[in-house]
Amino acid sequence: QVQLVESGGGLVQPGGSLRLSCAASGFTLDRYVIGWFRQAPGKEREGVSCTSSSRGSTYYADSVKGRFTSSRDNAKNTVYLQMNSLKPEDTAVYYCAASRTYYTGSYCLRSYDYWGQGTQVTVSS
Repeated sequence: QVQLVESGGGLVQPGGSLRLSCAASGFTLDRYVIGWFRQAPGKEREGVSCTSSSRGSTYYADSVKGRFTSSRDNAKNTVYLQMNSLKPEDTAVYYCAASRTYYTGSYCLRSYDYWGQGTQVTVSS
């Protein structure tokens, strides 16, 4: 069964850190480009971090630059989103997504082949 499973969300105080994981099963993640997205209540889904086929080119939303870092461990077939200096406005459901589309450049695709179920991140004191 092909799926992406996120984990690592939770409640954290402002200024804290979380690391989200996105584990793939049923396919090999290193052949896919990865995107991290989030959706807050009443807001549209936004791309947080997207890595293109040229792995040195990763898009980060302005709101998370310098605080969030995406990475991958091909041996574990897992990608990560390290989130530091969290702010209340980072509160959202976070999703990972994978696509076989080959592209270069620093942006997120409009569509992805697979999506995870989402994990809630709440930043509050």
